[in-house]
Amino acid sequence: MRYFVTGAAGFIGSHYVRELLAGSYGEDVTGVTVYDKLTYAGNLENLASVSADPRYTFVQGDICDGALLDQVLPGHDVVVNFAAETHVDRSISGPQAFLVTNVVGAQTLFDACLRHGIPRTVHIGTDEVYGSIDEGSWTEAEPLIPNSPYSAAKAAAEMLVRAYHVTYGLNISSTRCSNNYGPFQFPEKVIPLFVTNLIDGGKVPLYGDGLNVRDWLHVDDHCRGIAIVVAKGAAGQSYNIGGGLELTNRELTEQVLESMGADWTSVLPVEDRKGHDRRYSVDDSKLRAMGYEPQHKFADGLAETVAWYKANEAWWRPLKAKAELK
Repeated sequence: MRYFVTGAAGFIGSHYVRELLAGSYGEDVTGVTVYDKLTYAGNLENLASVSADPRYTFVQGDICDGALLDQVLPGHDVVVNFAAETHVDRSISGPQAFLVTNVVGAQTLFDACLRHGIPRTVHIGTDEVYGSIDEGSWTEAEPLIPNSPYSAAKAAAEMLVRAYHVTYGLNISSTRCSNNYGPFQFPEKVIPLFVTNLIDGGKVPLYGDGLNVRDWLHVDDHCRGIAIVVAKGAAGQSYNIGGGLELTNRELTEQVLESMGADWTSVLPVEDRKGHDRRYSVDDSKLRAMGYEPQHKFADGLAETVAWYKANEAWWRPLKAKAELK
């Protein structure tokens, strides 16, 4: 099986590729093409451990570039689309880039998959497309009611997934994951931002009252869920992937502080994010019926993540300085 993985120099995509080449998903992998634009969040150091594998190929490219896709896509068996602009705060200050990559890029990629008869395509999405839920959990049948430019762009791509299956017969599925964490995550995201700030003796910014709720999913569990969808997912269907632990942002902050030997004096309250969703919660029973189950307990995963950032300052310091993150 030859895999074409877009956006795979980023946090989640690079983990998927490393595990794919390690044989973790039980597939006979004869080749993996990593296709990545190398924006600020794309980092080939994330793939250094597999770059010498003869099955690995890297192509620098934009999923909006249909002509380049026509050159490099033919001959692959599976396309997995991680390529996206993902940071909500950036989408609020500059939404156009999110619409171009997350909507036009997805459409351009799906068109290329059709032109070249790709047997299987999986698009990676987010639970943020559902909006906010006060109680209970979303199933995949819930309407998409996004509240940020980022989630609106991702919701539009989800509509294209369905349309390309129904209209053109493309064998495509999508996933909707909860909040990811783990090693190699770009330090603008909350856990690595907090950990790296605390390593430097700085403060951690906490939005509003800190009572917004998120479900936390280790990147390794997420990627195993994706592998199940690639192998068993039905065309035109979406699959929630959850971690099974909901925390308020305040509870998350307390756990990060404790893991770093810090206390609440290291917290800097900041004005709440515009349109900040109050609570996310996914019902992933559909995927669990296919064999999915999270394997990483949050306490263990957080400890592993904190240890990784402490041991890999040479990886994150240049990224953080370049992005001017605080």
